[in-house]
Amino acid sequence: MEYRTLGRSGLKVSTLTMGTMTFGGAGAFSAVGKTDLDEARRMIDLCIDAGINVIDTANVYSNGLSEEIIGEALGGKRKGDVLIASKARMRIGNGPNDEGLSRHHLIRECEKSLKRLKTDVIDIYFLHEWDGVTPLEETIAALDTLVAQGKVRYVGCSNYSGWQVMKALGISDSHHQPRFVTQQIHYTLEAREAEYELLPISVDQGLGVLVWSPLAGGLLSGKYRRDSPTARQLAGWSEPPIRDEDRLWRIVDVLVEIGTQRGVSAAQVALAWLLGRPAVSSLVIGGRTETQFRDNIAAASLMLTGEERDRLDAVSRPPLLYPYWHQQLTAKDRFGAADLVIDRSGV
Repeated sequence: MEYRTLGRSGLKVSTLTMGTMTFGGAGAFSAVGKTDLDEARRMIDLCIDAGINVIDTANVYSNGLSEEIIGEALGGKRKGDVLIASKARMRIGNGPNDEGLSRHHLIRECEKSLKRLKTDVIDIYFLHEWDGVTPLEETIAALDTLVAQGKVRYVGCSNYSGWQVMKALGISDSHHQPRFVTQQIHYTLEAREAEYELLPISVDQGLGVLVWSPLAGGLLSGKYRRDSPTARQLAGWSEPPIRDEDRLWRIVDVLVEIGTQRGVSAAQVALAWLLGRPAVSSLVIGGRTETQFRDNIAAASLMLTGEERDRLDAVSRPPLLYPYWHQQLTAKDRFGAADLVIDRSGV
């Protein structure tokens, strides 16, 4: 397992993170998975034995049950150098303050998460989504309080747009308060819009990148092909959205072809492509079974050739490669990194 420094922090994270959205299966999350405590113990041990050192969860996953299962599975003790990441922002009750990023909600939910996880500290605490009501100054100050109290070690954001990330970083810098060390985003061969702003921001500002749903909810696993809806879709789970199905299946065709040639799964090829992209620190992998976890873990050691990457880049190229057509600098010119935008033909 490879370990990468998370942003400008000194924290080392494995290139794969264990996702636990399937833990519990309560409420709307029953469409994702229903992993119980015994299964969770086996899966966590499997991931730790493979070298994964980050477990990702959120207070909203199965209404806190995911965190409870992690706490029970770890027995209130950290195994080795395991890091725990959690999140808050989403609605978790019917009260007027049961959502958002107010000081009241954020500190209360962090303390509840600590109890459920049976730990004294959350290693990476994410703002799960933008809150357009609460002033960012209040939110950043609340994070500062949690860090000062020793309840949180590092902070990050999830599902933010480029301007939202930069506004938050500006406030942190001007007030000398904790700065995001990472963001958690959706980024796949099928959804490459993060290349427009979020990845360049990460390179420029020194942010790590954790990628959620790197297989697009299983659609890039190779298990599903044209005219065969996924289990999640059949259960009514619609994230992430797919806006061009024909393009999706063309991508899957190439993933399957490369996987067959290399003797690996299409899922491993899709994950390996992501691990070679600029600024990417870790991929949050999940699974309903140990077999799925084992297959995804194998991607950490898969190296794609330049020709294989070219094929995947070509088939996944979005219709609008570079929305800021009036700018002449490519990502490589600006950041000295591998091209985030493959080419600009047809723009």
